[in-house]
Amino acid sequence: MLDTANYTPRLKTVYQDSIRAALKEEFGYKNDMQIPRLDKIVLNIGCGAEAVKDSKKAKSAIEDLTKIAGQQAVGTKARKSHAPFRLREGMIIGAKVTLRGDRMYEFLDRLITIAMPRIRDFRGVSGTSFDGRGNYATGLKEHIVFPEIDFDKVDETWGMDIVIATTAETDAEAKSLLKHFNMPFNS
Repeated sequence: MLDTANYTPRLKTVYQDSIRAALKEEFGYKNDMQIPRLDKIVLNIGCGAEAVKDSKKAKSAIEDLTKIAGQQAVGTKARKSHAPFRLREGMIIGAKVTLRGDRMYEFLDRLITIAMPRIRDFRGVSGTSFDGRGNYATGLKEHIVFPEIDFDKVDETWGMDIVIATTAETDAEAKSLLKHFNMPFNS
């Protein structure tokens, strides 16, 4: 059993011990509060038409995202009805979860060291997917690359959006922060 009272995630320790100092030197910050840090990580699975046909698919996506994130995911509901797709307002059509604190660092560690190397024909993630304000977005085609998901029990593979929000002011600062976390950029 893990003693959570005295446990600090590996990436959080690395950030505090070496990354902060490296970023301060690289960008010449005068104040420690200027140093970029991770703010939150948002995970999203959209089920789309499959959830409209079978409500169990949306529940399956919520359960899988809960296993991946380590905290309860919530269902995302349709805002409007759309008759051609047989979509009704309020139907659950996906799942999302926001990670902060220690769970955020644990997820990022598992994403970079375990999940991404398991992706077939993986050549790194795009280095241009920043939004101009220091936030990074990427996606996975299959959620089964995470070890928490038992491949034999999966009824359908889902794509997954991952948004990493940082306190960085510019994309260059955010990219440098993520590079120090060993994010495998291809450019």
